Amino acid sequence: RLRPTTILEDVTVPRSELAGMIRAVEAIAKKHDLNIATFGHFGDGNLHPTILTDERDHAEMHRVELAFADIVEATLQRGGTITGEHGVGLAKKPFLKRQLGDASYDLLRLVKKSLDPESLLNPGKIFD
Repeated sequence: RLRPTTILEDVTVPRSELAGMIRAVEAIAKKHDLNIATFGHFGDGNLHPTILTDERDHAEMHRVELAFADIVEATLQRGGTITGEHGVGLAKKPFLKRQLGDASYDLLRLVKKSLDPESLLNPGKIFD
């Protein structure tokens, strides 16, 4: 193993944006002095930027968080989505409203509240 911790992420961009997105991830890795490998399901634009790091190194983990935010932003700038197959979850929760916009985010919150009024299903995973 190159590093003790592997963080596998999941974003999707239009296939026409794949090359640019891979270059963006390489630039983000360099900017934050991190090792990021990218693989995926290129036929549908799904990329898995995989960050090789050490979760015990708090300074490095801060750089990982910044790099992930940059990867999400690069994805959205290319007309992509913050998740292709792994769902939103806690890691992507802060970026969901940015992707959906206020109206769609509020609608999603309303649907969740209507179907799960007591917030029993995955509490806190998408909405607080």
